Amino acid sequence: MSRLFEPWTIGELRMANRIVIAPMCQYSAELGCAGDWHMIHLGHLALSGAGLLILEATAVSPEGRITPHDLGLYSAENEAALGRVLKAVRAHSPIALSVQLSHAGRKASSRAPWDDGTQIRPGEPGGWKTLAPSPVPHAQGEDAPLALDRQGMDKVRDDFVEAAKRAGRLGLDGIEIHGAHGYLLHQFLSPLANRRDDEYGGSLENRMRFPIEVFDAVRAVFPAHKPVWMRISATDWVPGGWDIEGTVALSAALKARGCAAIHVTTGGVSPAQAIKLGPGYQVPYAQRVKAEVGLPTIAVGLIREPEQAESIVAAGEADAVSLARAMLWDPRWPWHAAAKLGARVFAPRQYWRCQPRDYKDLFEGANFGQR
Repeated sequence: MSRLFEPWTIGELRMANRIVIAPMCQYSAELGCAGDWHMIHLGHLALSGAGLLILEATAVSPEGRITPHDLGLYSAENEAALGRVLKAVRAHSPIALSVQLSHAGRKASSRAPWDDGTQIRPGEPGGWKTLAPSPVPHAQGEDAPLALDRQGMDKVRDDFVEAAKRAGRLGLDGIEIHGAHGYLLHQFLSPLANRRDDEYGGSLENRMRFPIEVFDAVRAVFPAHKPVWMRISATDWVPGGWDIEGTVALSAALKARGCAAIHVTTGGVSPAQAIKLGPGYQVPYAQRVKAEVGLPTIAVGLIREPEQAESIVAAGEADAVSLARAMLWDPRWPWHAAAKLGARVFAPRQYWRCQPRDYKDLFEGANFGQR
């Protein structure tokens, strides 16, 4: 039997298999509000047969957006717009749905990748002053961010809390807190971005303090029976930066506070990063967190082939695999993986007729309603 297609749980959240759709920014919202594109995009992915769909990085405040067109969950209008999309998705798919709450910090106020991804400086159309642990720009020549004081940090924490409350009202199945890819919480963790000399800078314990405070605040307001977890970059790929030892320490601290899982990725905090790419290149980091901390781990990074994903889970290197670009390239990846691995997978009845004769027992349906 395929291990990849075994059911698994994060906390009390049960999923049909161990395939996760990673959060993927779409840069297609208006004032933070999900629209028709999100209806098509998320509905499309929800029919894939994966066990869990994590919504893209969703800003907890307007200034926390990566671009002016990021998805947000900081207003009643944002909440209502996303609610319309989620209602449609739930009506046609049993996939578990979670949201990734994020603040971009010094990487905010940027153009979309297809518009070169560069910073929009304050005073330029659509731009704003960014925030960070220290007044250190992400890249040379960029406008320096404003260093957060205690009042500013309290506002960021409270913005995460309000977004988490909205996620709870929307009935989302879980929350992933974005502590990776060079965004604000990762900036607090990394010595490359955090030059503070107060209780939030310097030592590892101090640099972990604010991300843990945010986690605690979110955990306290989200329904207790639903999981909250964090995505962490396990290394900055820069000497003197955040590393796997810090990741293990942070994961252990989060576990003690009720964190349900760790989604292990790498990089993003510095343009100087020297990433060593290769199939499954980030999996060893997930394996180490799983082995040393004991939390469920989700591995991501150039996982493309079903046999590769099966091997990662079967060998105990991670509890689940997370796919992003591979899922965009092949939105029915879980169907094709199930066919190769001799498993069964959810598909809507409207699509059953496409099942190849050689795989007559591939598809299964589900009776479900709006949750």
